[in-house]
Amino acid sequence: MTKEKILVIGASGQIGVELTLALRKIYGEQNVIASDLREQNPLLQGSGPYVSLDVMNKEMLHVQIIRQGVTQIYLLAAILSATGEKNPALAWHLNMQGLLNVLDIAKEEKLNKVYWPSSIAVFGPTSPKKDCPQKTIIEPITVYGISKYAGEFWCNYYFNKYGVDVRSLRYPGLISYKSAPGGGTTDYAIEIFHEALEHEHYTCFLEKDTYLPMMYMPDAIRATIELMEAPREKIKERTSYNLSAISFSPEEIAAEIKKHIPGFSIDYKPDYRLDIAKSWPQSIDDTVARNDWGWQHEFDLAAMTTDMLENLKQ
Repeated sequence: MTKEKILVIGASGQIGVELTLALRKIYGEQNVIASDLREQNPLLQGSGPYVSLDVMNKEMLHVQIIRQGVTQIYLLAAILSATGEKNPALAWHLNMQGLLNVLDIAKEEKLNKVYWPSSIAVFGPTSPKKDCPQKTIIEPITVYGISKYAGEFWCNYYFNKYGVDVRSLRYPGLISYKSAPGGGTTDYAIEIFHEALEHEHYTCFLEKDTYLPMMYMPDAIRATIELMEAPREKIKERTSYNLSAISFSPEEIAAEIKKHIPGFSIDYKPDYRLDIAKSWPQSIDDTVARNDWGWQHEFDLAAMTTDMLENLKQ
């Protein structure tokens, strides 16, 4: 068995921090290289190697991959949904070209595996709202969603044409106490915890009954690693897998927080992010992931709320 050397691109982001730390526990600190354009996240400092890297600079990226003897890449660098709507051309360019650079190098260097995240943002207003299936109508209305859907087909193309073992998950909204939200439409579900603890009040940018698919970060990290460690023959979806855990509304998460902080209150001032949220499904059917490689989530809304508040208090 060859020794894996993993490069995490976008390691200082919301998913990157926790994924890097989890991978270092499995593969050893020196075998997981964190990289980002920004400064290293404080949570990563002293836990293993770090390089400053721009995924858009293909030549420098290629040099680093050869120099470090990289065998796997986790490409997490992206401009998310809400931020992307402010600068669509930049979001498209970064999200697409970054992926193509990595896929090209993976093909050339015959890397073992590539991980690239997709999102529920690929779905649009015409997709089924409840239990949105793996294969369905997909007509995204955000540049983030468009770039993710196009990216899924590039992954599929590089697998079928060149044998690049690239794997992907369509993440729901991700909730974490370790890293700050990254400019997504589901960010309210992180902000609400911070505001509840600091001010016992939160003003939400969605309507109270806006249901969205969500997942607690420990489940998302585990799903990512389980997907990547599954035998190649079990991975049947080469675009991206639906992934699901819990769905809730701002009203429901507020009620759950109130059980821990009785004085907590919430009001609603919807902005442009409401239109994005309303274009997405309210719940996701991930039967295919559960059947193909045995995915199972652990955290429900109550367990997540308890864990989030306990950790944020510390």
